[in-house]
Amino acid sequence: IGEEFAETGLAVRGGALLAAEGPLAASMVDGSPAAAVVLIGNFGTTLWPHFVAGRRNEPHPLDSWTRRTVAPIARRLGARDVYPSDRPYLPFQRWAMAAEDVTVSPLGLLIHPIHGLDHAYRAALLFAAPLSLPEVARGTPPCMVCPGRPCLSACPVGAFGEGDYDVPRCASFLESTDGARCLDGGCAARNACPVGRQSRYPLDQTRFHIAAFMAARQADKRLD
Repeated sequence: IGEEFAETGLAVRGGALLAAEGPLAASMVDGSPAAAVVLIGNFGTTLWPHFVAGRRNEPHPLDSWTRRTVAPIARRLGARDVYPSDRPYLPFQRWAMAAEDVTVSPLGLLIHPIHGLDHAYRAALLFAAPLSLPEVARGTPPCMVCPGRPCLSACPVGAFGEGDYDVPRCASFLESTDGARCLDGGCAARNACPVGRQSRYPLDQTRFHIAAFMAARQADKRLD
């Protein structure tokens, strides 16, 4: 599976066996339960140049590029491809914590012990039959030994608490004149995390994600 994604900018992020029922359960297209899931995602600088080269002028360009990249590989592997934006929502966060050594950070985001907060799960492959998967090696969650937890105090408007994220407060700041520093330089809370500095996204990618967040907020306001 890893070889299939080797030239795409995406990477295999681990896998887990699934039961027919329970918090990790999902189904194949025909309604039968999936027996295994493999997470596909990215970290560091690997995704951005591939996305830029294949980007099209379309709504939700990263989601669309991901689907175009993953779907044909899933077909070749005999898997069902699913995505975090699918409805009803699938348990991507629970899959991720079962598939590799990630834990929930004080910001509510999953933190990786090597790559920190700059990583993502873009898709998953569901398989009808079990897979032979390596055991996940788990260490001490980095946030448990992080002195001072600077991520919680770095936000200029205090939008983050322990596991809480005040989305309206964050968005209002970004829309203000002072918000330019986060729009241009990235989220101050995420930047304060000392884990995975070598895996930080390129600045263009960071700005893309913040712009997408703001566009989604504007769309929600129009619906209101």
